[in-house]
Amino acid sequence: MFFSKRDLHFQLFEILDSESLTQYSYFQDHNRESFEMVLDAAEQISEKMLRPLLTEMDRNEPQLVDGKIRVHAGMKAIIKKFGEDGWINASFSYEEGGQQIPATVLNAAAFIFQAANYSASVYPFLTTGAANLIRTFGSSTLVETFTPKMYKGEWQGTMALTEPDAGSSLSDITTSAEPTENEHIFKIKGQKIYISCGDHDMCENVVHLMLAKIKGGPIGIKGISLFVVPQRRIRNGSLESNDVLTAGVYHKMGYKGAPIAHLMVGSNDDCLGYLLGEPHKGLSYMFQMMNEARIGVGMNATAIGTAAYYASLAYAKERPQGRKISEKDPNKPQISIINHADVKRMLLFQKSVVEGSLALLLYCSKLSDLIHVEEGEAKERANLLLDLLTPIAKSYPSEMCCLSTSAAVQILGGAGYTTDFPVEQYYREARIHPIHEGTTGIHGLDLLGRKITIQNGKATQIFFGEVSKTLVDASQISDLQPFSEKLQKSLGRAQQATSYLLGLAGKGEVEKYLADATLYLEMFGIITIAWQWLRQSVVAKQNLATAHEADQDFYQGKLMTMRYFYEYELVKVGSLVKRLQSADSVTIEMRSEWF
Repeated sequence: MFFSKRDLHFQLFEILDSESLTQYSYFQDHNRESFEMVLDAAEQISEKMLRPLLTEMDRNEPQLVDGKIRVHAGMKAIIKKFGEDGWINASFSYEEGGQQIPATVLNAAAFIFQAANYSASVYPFLTTGAANLIRTFGSSTLVETFTPKMYKGEWQGTMALTEPDAGSSLSDITTSAEPTENEHIFKIKGQKIYISCGDHDMCENVVHLMLAKIKGGPIGIKGISLFVVPQRRIRNGSLESNDVLTAGVYHKMGYKGAPIAHLMVGSNDDCLGYLLGEPHKGLSYMFQMMNEARIGVGMNATAIGTAAYYASLAYAKERPQGRKISEKDPNKPQISIINHADVKRMLLFQKSVVEGSLALLLYCSKLSDLIHVEEGEAKERANLLLDLLTPIAKSYPSEMCCLSTSAAVQILGGAGYTTDFPVEQYYREARIHPIHEGTTGIHGLDLLGRKITIQNGKATQIFFGEVSKTLVDASQISDLQPFSEKLQKSLGRAQQATSYLLGLAGKGEVEKYLADATLYLEMFGIITIAWQWLRQSVVAKQNLATAHEADQDFYQGKLMTMRYFYEYELVKVGSLVKRLQSADSVTIEMRSEWF
């Protein structure tokens, strides 16, 4: 078991009422039965094709051979399956060959794939993101040239941003675009590093969505444009080299089954890039893909954390070790380690992190669906709220699943540190996510420096309003009233810290204002997950009395995990607020020569 179908159904149908999306014309052909069929199909593919290759792809990582990256041969059938079954463009319109499946349901299916085999899952969904940019901003010629084969899985899609001297600071990229006689075609020259699936032998072409600066354009971010740069270009109906060479493949700590390439572009002055949209708007276009990818990164981390949780849970139930603290008779049989309080603590920690994160990510996915189908104020509210929650939905699971997978290893003890069990792989694979698609520090700056003040704090007001609705619902259930009060108190503390920090910004003390933005992000993340747990607990409590025995256990597990989170995690808000309101600026005053 690597995920819980029961929990997915709980999140989708009891918490989010995903079936309500079918009232909108874009989703009207769907119903709960079709949504469940999507999840079932994802489970079958995962169990039959992805899961069996989990260990093999980790042990036999990609290699660069004669200028081509060789990956696990099993990826050929997996990519083909995703293309044939329509997963790559499943959310797109019928006119584009899509199935108009809500992001809420499709992301739940992606979660299953990711929990089964993270490395294998990234190939097709990277293509989805790249194709989405082309269909959104590209000319009809670009759409017709590139997307059909991308949808079929025959051509891989990537996002090519990072360079040796420009990671988070994209304004410093040096990849250049020189105009040609055709105003839409440019000669591209430069290099890109850490490009996921940037080259491999399981497809006939790789289509890079690449950032570059048009020569003579504005400096900095305002001069960045976005180009479609295929590894091989079409000439007279056949493919030929486009002067995109693979200089190396990175050997990583985890996530080894998917190649990460170092690309040399235009070394022979013969690389053509096709301008996507208007010149100098590349970063704003790319952020569409990046924001979708950030939700995806959070989901990846959650899926890996979930698989680790269930691996450690199974071990804890089976592994006999020791006796109860109160039991002094050595003749009594040993008990399973799941009966020890400290092991329960580590299991509860994992469960609270992964199920809380999943709830938030699916909530964000529904906001994305509402943005697609709503209009006017409802659309604006969903847009603002998703914008605010994106750095949290990316960063909280990414950071916390590093800790939760560590707890999984700890539960297995020495066995967890060996390759005989999968938890050490999950631990390694989790670590990339605080780095992928913007580091945690960048997202802290984004939240505190930008998102909190959007439209004079309108997004924050909407968030507090949504939390307040849950507080009211919980306060009307006697057993949940104390938790409603705890969250209300933490929310008040967070608002005080926010006011204090905004005061620093108002006085021009910008460095002090943003120095602990990462801690602010951590505080906001804990409160957001506490809110998600209270939402789940309201529904669990309402359904508990009429539930059959198995569901009673499920709902009791939800309620106990919420209790754990409030006792062990929500209490951290107090110390974070104290730090955020401290006048001691040690990280600013510390000098580099003192290290």
